[in-house]
Amino acid sequence: MITVLIADDQPLVRAGFRSLLDSEADIEVVGTAADGLEAIELATRTRPDIIFMDVRMPRLNGLDATARIVADPALDGTRVVVLTTFELDDYVFGALRAGASGFLLKDIEPQGLIDAVRLVAGGQSLLAPAVTRVLIEAFVAATPDDPSTLGREPVRDTTRLDVLTPREREILALVGTGMSNQEIAARLVLSPLTVKTHVSRLLLKLDARDRPQLVVLAYETGLVGAG
Repeated sequence: MITVLIADDQPLVRAGFRSLLDSEADIEVVGTAADGLEAIELATRTRPDIIFMDVRMPRLNGLDATARIVADPALDGTRVVVLTTFELDDYVFGALRAGASGFLLKDIEPQGLIDAVRLVAGGQSLLAPAVTRVLIEAFVAATPDDPSTLGREPVRDTTRLDVLTPREREILALVGTGMSNQEIAARLVLSPLTVKTHVSRLLLKLDARDRPQLVVLAYETGLVGAG
């Protein structure tokens, strides 16, 4: 059973998502929250697999709530997915930096929401290749506190890559472009299992929670360049 928590200040969004997800045999909504503080409290109590987190909420916004949840060792198995109304919402950048595992538009089709739950629960990314470049390039070019810096060349810190082998750097760069394991395997003439093993080592060596964080890191270190 995949457990889900929904945090959104709009009652209709909470009710609609809950009704849709609870209708699936393998998904259970364990709670809904109207603000960031309530989301943290419910997450601590229920330890859901996935949290759908709105970014604009009263008392505590979704960005700060995400950061606190990700920093809690007791919630290490919980993945946060940001809910937004715009693909390039400035708050999405901060949420990804805080540790969110991807994002969804609120007007997503019902089946798309259900598929998203299963994808994230299976360890996959909600940053599709078509969206990854636009979103992550803009995200990395912005400072955490000043979205107005979008488009400026960021300062690159490559020291985190020192622990990687040349092959691991190569695979991280391809992950950074949004390629799947199967696509990377075809590009490098490797088996998908070998690529999966390399990605697992990247997560361990770079202390990354999931694949979206590897994508962000590839851009932050300049391993993958804008454009």
